[in-house]
Amino acid sequence: MFGQANVLAQGEANFPPSVEDFYLPSILPWGGHESYWFTKITLMVWIAVGILILFFLLSYRKPQLVPTKKQWFAESIYGFVRNNIAVDMIGHRGVAFAPYFTTLFCFILLTNLFAIVPGFQISPNSHIAFPAMLAVISYVMFIFVGIRQHGFAKYIKNSLVPPAPWYILPLLTPIEFMSTFLVRPFSLAVRLFANMFAGHMLLLVFTLGGFAMLNANALFAPVSLLSWVMTVALTFLEALVIVLQAYVFTVLTASYVQGSLADEH
Repeated sequence: MFGQANVLAQGEANFPPSVEDFYLPSILPWGGHESYWFTKITLMVWIAVGILILFFLLSYRKPQLVPTKKQWFAESIYGFVRNNIAVDMIGHRGVAFAPYFTTLFCFILLTNLFAIVPGFQISPNSHIAFPAMLAVISYVMFIFVGIRQHGFAKYIKNSLVPPAPWYILPLLTPIEFMSTFLVRPFSLAVRLFANMFAGHMLLLVFTLGGFAMLNANALFAPVSLLSWVMTVALTFLEALVIVLQAYVFTVLTASYVQGSLADEH
């Protein structure tokens, strides 16, 4: 985003920003500038994975009874997810899923944070492919857990046949199928994607809009300043959304797992 702002400040960029701003060029010298197979977005995903692996490995390399700051921080994150998401949503059986939920929460939080980190300033989750893949992983997991818990036939029956009079079941069963097997992964992916996409667009509009008005007429300088003040305010709001979306995605995944484990519909 800073690069776009510098170009716009010189009067060479188009305004307003568009969806094309999300399709970044390749950062590799081969494959052509228009090759999308390894862009800054891809690099950020690998950086996030590397940071998380190194952080937890180093934090637990030499665990101590009186934890170091890194160990305390890592244990606090895990404890928060285990106690406030896994156990609260699923019960004592949720402890078995805490490692996955912690990984999911940390990965989404870190990739979301890239949206407000100078030099990155875009989240991989503003591309639908990444939230969709995370939703698919959670989708496969809660279906697998349900089948393992109840068996295929009973899980399908529990998922599709609610406790209702027989004559209403032809109406309710398709609704249950849509809700459980189609809407859940779709809503998981779209909720995360839409929030990160919209947040990035808002920051782009107010940042680049200030330069656009300043280039159009010097009299617009006070309005440009106001636009940049709004950018700062929206950055703090985006930070709140970043944490909230990581939490919501993880909580919803836990609720779907809980539904798969439940004996009743």
